Amino acid sequence: MKKVKITAIRKATYPDLMARYENPIEHTCDVREGQIFISENGERPNNLCESAWSSMREFAEELARGGGNFYDGWMKNPYSAMISCNDGFRPVSFLLEAIDENE
Repeated sequence: MKKVKITAIRKATYPDLMARYENPIEHTCDVREGQIFISENGERPNNLCESAWSSMREFAEELARGGGNFYDGWMKNPYSAMISCNDGFRPVSFLLEAIDENE
């Protein structure tokens, strides 16, 4: 299986939505833009939130198996995917890329 590099590309926040709909919470997402995670054997990397992983798991597993070309040419690199976590208040966009075993 290939390794899959997962890079946090952008983290957005929507304070207006938080103020209107979210109950106050003590701990939110720790992911930083530019942070890199490596999935091995199609498994969730350590320190990657389970909720984010649930949004990207199927794509990461397919890339790890050597697949790609999602949605008939959606991405310029067919062995990649741009996936956002499912937090509607502070979504993070992740770039998933299949990489060689040596990287």
